[in-house]
Amino acid sequence: MTDETLDRPNRFRAEAASRDLPSEEVEEWIRVALPAVYMAEDGDGPLAARVGGDPMLPHDVPDPSDPFVAAVDLAALPPGATNLPLPADGHLLFFAAPDVGGVQGHVPDAVMYIPVGTPTTRRPLEHGWRKPYQVRELRTLWHQLSPQMPESFALDTWGDFPDDEQFERAEELADAWSQVGGHRPPWTLQIGGHPVSPQNDPVHYARDPDQDDTAEQGGTDGGVGTDDWTLLATWRCGDDVTELDSGVAHWVIRRRDLAALRFDRAHRYVEMA
Repeated sequence: MTDETLDRPNRFRAEAASRDLPSEEVEEWIRVALPAVYMAEDGDGPLAARVGGDPMLPHDVPDPSDPFVAAVDLAALPPGATNLPLPADGHLLFFAAPDVGGVQGHVPDAVMYIPVGTPTTRRPLEHGWRKPYQVRELRTLWHQLSPQMPESFALDTWGDFPDDEQFERAEELADAWSQVGGHRPPWTLQIGGHPVSPQNDPVHYARDPDQDDTAEQGGTDGGVGTDDWTLLATWRCGDDVTELDSGVAHWVIRRRDLAALRFDRAHRYVEMA
């Protein structure tokens, strides 16, 4: 067992007990926490991801509709560091425009998987006045449990209309988790886990059937629970996107589509604080 799978939950249990938080809600908080990888600049590790610049694309792939954000080397992710059914190698590419008024939801070319050994060339992309995002090499990795945001936990635990006391209880659980070292580390790119969102939970948003235009592609829940939607990645835009205040871009996907490498069914959401 690692610290993230045993030590921190045990410390959380003790902290929550000292606050007289109900044990069943404490266990639920632990149960729904998901492992995630957080990537940051600097460090002397192998290159795990590259943000910005021009993407390396296969010759027969059309230009993506949005600017290139990042390419993640899947072989650099520690085994078992996420619970996502990701390929063991190859590169996962992400694309997003820094525009909260743009397309939100299903974007067929927002995520692209390039299998290892695929011939690629560097391809400059033109998207109006926007230059490519600044090149950043991400060589520092943390992998740890990622809890739900308190509001998301309240909605999933107590239904669509939690009362004020239940929302407060979720905040207390989050505070107890943070007290035992459950803070997210400094990061630029997150893979897996739960989203940290300044406004709306993109996983909850994707569950809304009114927002889902992948149904005609065979992407409906089809008897699978709403937890089939999962966070694939989040990018903290930072200084690369000055027009967004604390901007973030999320990519979410159904787990079965991820396992089938149907990245054309991914959803993308851009927001700011």
